Amino acid sequence: MNEYNLLTHLKSAAVFSLLGMVLFALAWGIIVKVTPFSIRKEIEVDHNTSLAIILGAVILGLAIIVAAAIHG
Repeated sequence: MNEYNLLTHLKSAAVFSLLGMVLFALAWGIIVKVTPFSIRKEIEVDHNTSLAIILGAVILGLAIIVAAAIHG
């Protein structure tokens, strides 16, 4: 009985992890398409710290949403 419960939780964690990665990829794709400039150039070459902070906030927001969905 205990192994079955563990496997169920592992399957749920795998599904939500995959969902989180898909949501992250979708959000990243939308951000790249919407912005009129190169995000890579702005962060790596121009050292745009504010853009990096905003992107980090988006990633953390998605992580909190996925974590809340896993927690129930």
